[in-house]
Amino acid sequence: MSEISSPRPIPPTPPSSRPGATANDLALKLLQPLDGLLASGETAKAEVLALKEVAQSFQLLLKLTLDNGRQATVHANSLRPLAEGTALAVTALSETRLAIALQTGGEAALTSLDLEQLPIGTLLQGKVIAREQLLQGKAQQAIYKVLVNLLNTPLAGSKLALETALPLPLGSLLSAQVQGSQALNFLPLSGRLDQLELSQQLATQQNRQGSLEGLFKALQGLRGQEGMDEGLRGSIDKLFAALPDASQLSNAKSLSQALENSGVLLESKLLGGQGNALAADLKANLLRLISQLLPNLPSGAPLAAANAGAVLAQALPAFARNLLGNLGQTSARQQALGFPLPSRLLQALAGDGDLEAVLKLAAAAVSRLQTHQLSSLAQSQVGPDGNLLTTWQLELPMRNQQELVPLQLKIQRDEPQKPSNHEQKEMLWRVELAFDLEPLGPLQVQAQLARGSLSSQLWAERARTASLIDVELGNLRERLTAAGLNVGELACSQGVPPQGPRTTLEQRWVDETA
Repeated sequence: MSEISSPRPIPPTPPSSRPGATANDLALKLLQPLDGLLASGETAKAEVLALKEVAQSFQLLLKLTLDNGRQATVHANSLRPLAEGTALAVTALSETRLAIALQTGGEAALTSLDLEQLPIGTLLQGKVIAREQLLQGKAQQAIYKVLVNLLNTPLAGSKLALETALPLPLGSLLSAQVQGSQALNFLPLSGRLDQLELSQQLATQQNRQGSLEGLFKALQGLRGQEGMDEGLRGSIDKLFAALPDASQLSNAKSLSQALENSGVLLESKLLGGQGNALAADLKANLLRLISQLLPNLPSGAPLAAANAGAVLAQALPAFARNLLGNLGQTSARQQALGFPLPSRLLQALAGDGDLEAVLKLAAAAVSRLQTHQLSSLAQSQVGPDGNLLTTWQLELPMRNQQELVPLQLKIQRDEPQKPSNHEQKEMLWRVELAFDLEPLGPLQVQAQLARGSLSSQLWAERARTASLIDVELGNLRERLTAAGLNVGELACSQGVPPQGPRTTLEQRWVDETA
């Protein structure tokens, strides 16, 4: 956390081994006379070119720029370390002494932020244009006084004066999140680059993904063929055998196991050396299927399809890092962040034995699972209110008699990071569920658990289904209460939930305090 410089009172500095600050700290002793370069009382701009520690002082090489544009270099001793590149204003006190001051933009530099103009959570971007190193405290901790030129928001072009323990290099670009009128939280550049790459890859995977049901239908037709390679048949059988049915998803322990095997934790398992835990993992089984499909492709199959499958199979240990494709489109990224992911069926198979088409469907299914994973990362962030929002989004194929029904699930945990002294830290849980189950048709469920109370809103696209659910809401309430839950509002509507971006507040579907 970095503080914005201001004229507020400074707390007493604890005693230190360093001599107390005096007026000499703001003066430099030149190693050679000025020789008329500056008359007593004249000023010039200066830049620190080099710094060298010598005994109890620091030796500086300064570049002076006079009012007439003439430039010269001088050597001087300083009791304070001044970082290379620091911009100074110097005034000649004599032929061998200079008074110095950090160029902070004078009255133009902001010393606090207007939170109405820049609310907490706003992302500021700027460029460091001046820096001065100070020493503070018993351990002589380095504190830097920094001047930043703001590059975004309505304050673009303004100067902001900061005090920070970070040695921000001159000319460096920085991103910071507003935490208060006089507090910023710097965001590491690596984190910003990760977000950029995540955004690009999310759009790429969204463009490649295809619905799981397309692959499952193709595999069901393939299973009955005679003369199929036994390795390929075994991969198909293993994939179907690992899929849960409705009764398993009704059991808490089995549901937990199904979520763990949905593919969302595959990379984590691999990094943790849990290779023996992959037998039932959906994403791992899809990759095994791809590796079995490749040797069985006809010799005339297009090379592109084979290469795509080969990369998918060989990149298993580093799947999260080595994603395929070019930069994505913004529209594709926005679609990928929506919930649920829309159904996307690829071109129909040319025939029952079209292994090349099955390979494409399998690769598209892996991309769909990765779209969910990347969307989870993109939606996990610190909100404007300082709460940490963590998202898990996934897709579970459920066996329903002879059909396979993909269930899309999103779980979010909204966790306050800084509860007030009078409030207990309360987490808010949200769950969204979407599926299409005959004869009910498409259904979506949104539920939230806050302060021990569960509330839920259901949407059914078919009017008959909406009426049926509305009649059964009383029975649902009784069953939830019997399970030990404090049940708030339950409601069902015909149609689909409101679409588009929602703020954290808008996602609290039911106001428990109303």
